[in-house]
Amino acid sequence: MRTIKLTEETRKDLLNSLLKRSPNQYSEYESAVAQIVEDVRRKKDEALFAYTEKFDHVSLTPETARVTREEIEEAYRLVNPKLVEVIRKAHANIRAYHEKQKRCSWFDSEENGILLGQKITPLSKAGVYVPGGKAVYPSSVLMNVVPAKTAGVGQIIMTTPCRGGKVSPNTLVAANEAGVDAIYKVGGAQAIAALAHGTETIPKVDKIVGPGNIFVALAKKAVYGFTGIDSIAGPSEITVLADETANPRFVAADLLSQAEHDELASAILVTTSQKLAEEVSKEIDQFVKELSRSEIIRSSLENYGYILLVDTLEEGIRTVDEIAPEHLEIVTSNPFDTMTRVHNAGAMFLGAYSSEPLGDYFAGPNHILPTNGTARFFSPLSVDDFVKKSSIIYYSEEALRAVHRDIETFAKAEELTAHANSIAVRFE
Repeated sequence: MRTIKLTEETRKDLLNSLLKRSPNQYSEYESAVAQIVEDVRRKKDEALFAYTEKFDHVSLTPETARVTREEIEEAYRLVNPKLVEVIRKAHANIRAYHEKQKRCSWFDSEENGILLGQKITPLSKAGVYVPGGKAVYPSSVLMNVVPAKTAGVGQIIMTTPCRGGKVSPNTLVAANEAGVDAIYKVGGAQAIAALAHGTETIPKVDKIVGPGNIFVALAKKAVYGFTGIDSIAGPSEITVLADETANPRFVAADLLSQAEHDELASAILVTTSQKLAEEVSKEIDQFVKELSRSEIIRSSLENYGYILLVDTLEEGIRTVDEIAPEHLEIVTSNPFDTMTRVHNAGAMFLGAYSSEPLGDYFAGPNHILPTNGTARFFSPLSVDDFVKKSSIIYYSEEALRAVHRDIETFAKAEELTAHANSIAVRFE
């Protein structure tokens, strides 16, 4: 794994390299995705099933596209009971965490006839996309569905690619445990288009959430405005901020936990310790020989793997904030103090025993996180993503009479005389 002494020039080159992973940098695919989205919008099921056969080599009909109760029951027979138990434990942790995010409507009433407030309303329908290409992610099912259920969404529709006409049993069990209302065996850009515009088989939803490949990301970008989306997610990434107290074997293992996702995944160590850098590099070389996805890991590290040497922890924190990583592990002598000085990260893992996969699967916080530097302004998926907020305003006649001339003055200053008249007519 390459080691770089960070300077202003290498810092700039690094950030430019990482930004190349953004879905915004893949414009050559946008026209193809736009065509798929438009075809599904116009031809509905006909185009949806044609693209599913073309890309996934699965022939579907309206009758076979939806997962049946019998298929879910079969999944429970196929899945290891120990895994079912673990899924249920993880579900409980995730639900407990997201319950604390729930908001209530509020109203302030004043004696002079004024009532102001905010009404919280769950979305009616949410669409959840679950990947099923290079790997299967039942954990993503829980992370997408649980906050939606906690928010009170009326109906949750899930789409996921199938292999040979079958959805992964692990995915089906997780979906059933989480409370998905309907599951459809379609993936890719065509699935996003179906959720956004609706077809004869798949209902139109109010918002689409969930990660996917570059075509899924670009499709979400294309349908934004027709429906809501969580974000345009890029490849996975991890940054570890560490000093000389860190365990090099732990750090190496954690970096590789993200590098194995795909060839575009990013794994970066930012450290003040030359000794740690050397030891982590050696541990990585040894681990790669042993791990099952070694080819993907090697490609990921060759493209986007770095060990960055900095002179001070303050410089390390500044570097982390510029990267704004999806996952940030802080393994310093006082990780809690360091955490308070970091501004940009999707999720922070503190200390030697808070490994990133703990958050991926089990702890409770959501693992659907901002990527490609968007942690500067985006947050993890949460209950807030599945509710709407409506402002409530009530003024009595007496209350409006007390301020009507102020409002008229403001409206006239903007040369909006109809606005001013709308107030004035009430006191002619």
